[in-house]
Amino acid sequence: MKIYEGLSDIPQIPNPVVTSGTFDGVHMGHQKILKRIREIARKIQGETVLITFWPHPRLVLYPEEHNLRLLSTFEEKTKLLRSFGIDHLVTIPFTKDFSQLSSKEFIQRVLVDKIKTKKLVIGYDHRFGKNREGSFEYLQQHYHEFGFDLEEISRQDVEEIGVSSTKIRHALENGMIETASKYLGRPYELNGLVIKGQQIGRSIGFPTANIHIPNDYKLIPRDGVYAVEAVVNGALYKAMLNIGNRPTVGGTKKTVEAHLFDFQGDLYDKQITVFLKGFLREEQKFENLDELKHQLAIDQKMAKSLL
Repeated sequence: MKIYEGLSDIPQIPNPVVTSGTFDGVHMGHQKILKRIREIARKIQGETVLITFWPHPRLVLYPEEHNLRLLSTFEEKTKLLRSFGIDHLVTIPFTKDFSQLSSKEFIQRVLVDKIKTKKLVIGYDHRFGKNREGSFEYLQQHYHEFGFDLEEISRQDVEEIGVSSTKIRHALENGMIETASKYLGRPYELNGLVIKGQQIGRSIGFPTANIHIPNDYKLIPRDGVYAVEAVVNGALYKAMLNIGNRPTVGGTKKTVEAHLFDFQGDLYDKQITVFLKGFLREEQKFENLDELKHQLAIDQKMAKSLL
């Protein structure tokens, strides 16, 4: 997959089959669109193009919405789109100036002049241009003027899956990991760097990797204990994960800490990916470290059983 930042260096693409959107999470609804543009591209000997925007438009247009959290970082989204066989990813820097483009200007400048779109495929509720004025109905009335074919993924096709980024966020915020996995088509993932913590877990026989997640817009699921799988240096480990403030040891700051089963070695400064597989329990405060140690042994047994 070739990635372009902005519109200036896009080469001539053979028969571009295009879709556009934020594609946050690249969930099952998005995957339906990706599958369709690949099918069309094969039929017309073309190549797939996905136009996306970064930062997420809501982060630019509504910065006061401090609670907006995204399902995927740009790096995670890129990795997923590559895995789904997209040929070209065009990332348009989303600014307030760009948001003022009318739908007609967006179509002409981006889809026609730069991409030279052969066929455009969009979801039934997709809108674009200033104030989201552009709609499928608008495209349907005018697409012949712009010289490309048009296809809509119907409401029935999308609602048959019954998925949206909002539903996935709600599931994760409520510890409904199996529901989120179903909508995503895969486990939800967190990526970060292992940093040094207080090493309290090590003192009670449950050493943890304290994971620093660098993107503050990335959605961290509900506080609690999870069964997870972790990948470090390409190796997969069964593990359990704690998200929360660690009330038993007087913690005041939210942390994300993983205990990898059967791992030997040093994790500091290593990149780690955790895949959430199941919610075990809410975070709770114990009277002392012995009680915490006892509960962690139970958690580990439950996590191993679930995994």
